[in-house]
Amino acid sequence: MVTTIYPSDREGTDRVRALLEKEGLRMDANIDYTCAIFDESHQVIATGSCYKNTLRCFAVESSHQGKGLLNIVLTHLMGVQQERGNSSVFLYTKGASAPFFSSLGFYEIARVSDTIVFLENRRWGFDDYLKKLKTETKDVPGTAAAIILNANPFTFGHLYLVEYAAAENDLLHVFVVSEDVSLFPYAVRDRLVREGTAHLKNLVYHATGPYMISQATFPSYFQKDEDAAIRSHAQLDIAVFSRIAQALSITRRYVGEEHTSHVTRLYNEIMLHDLPRAGIECRVIPRKESEGAPISASTVRRAIQSGNTDVLPALVPPTTLAFLQSEESAAIRRKIAETVDVVHY
Repeated sequence: MVTTIYPSDREGTDRVRALLEKEGLRMDANIDYTCAIFDESHQVIATGSCYKNTLRCFAVESSHQGKGLLNIVLTHLMGVQQERGNSSVFLYTKGASAPFFSSLGFYEIARVSDTIVFLENRRWGFDDYLKKLKTETKDVPGTAAAIILNANPFTFGHLYLVEYAAAENDLLHVFVVSEDVSLFPYAVRDRLVREGTAHLKNLVYHATGPYMISQATFPSYFQKDEDAAIRSHAQLDIAVFSRIAQALSITRRYVGEEHTSHVTRLYNEIMLHDLPRAGIECRVIPRKESEGAPISASTVRRAIQSGNTDVLPALVPPTTLAFLQSEESAAIRRKIAETVDVVHY
């Protein structure tokens, strides 16, 4: 029998964590549902979790493997996803476990050797996404490049990077991270990117969809440490992006130079090394500065949090500024003011 482990159940959570650790795994930071199977002595012998429409943290106690427990846990979690109304479900697993999930109706999207495999439950899901990207794309001869932005919110730094890339290429694909884990909702971020770059006529805008997720929600439960998780995420991102680039004839990807964030700096280093192997040039562009400091979205969020809004005209384009000064942004500004850490949000 599968049992739901509620967040308030500390004993149950500790037992799930103990099983994961015994099997060489970690409790993932992003989980919104966990279940477990107990034996007669009330020890957890199998477990699995969800975060939104992704499945993660699967484990079966070694002496009980081969008894179909993982299948039972997976079936239960797919039922949870059905109740949530999610027809598209994704999971990340080790290479050794991929054949098992494939046998249960999951299809591989991308992999990083045997370290990590990204799968979904729809055979043509990723192909349909590529078709959608193609229908959004203008038929323009010449070079095509890409930028992936979270834009939380859109700043002069983002604008500088987009203008730089647009000037060097005939067509620029601007992907806005559509995952809603930022202080500024996707709908707002996407709108501000489009409004702030409306003067550039060689841009095509896309949502990243569920295939390019943020580092904030990337599952790290089978990674030995945070740097390993960052590397896996970057390499998987490159594997997914390479398929997108091939479909859209993209030959360059632009990123902003990073001096302060360890995560972004490591990510950039991996892209510089790995993207050329896929036939994609990686261009790292120096950040635009204001008063000797790089302009970043976190600087904008800190200014809003501290009430130092006089600096905003130097940090964000007029379209973003108009939104921040409007009543429409009041709820977002309140949320920023109430958030303890607005730097890495």
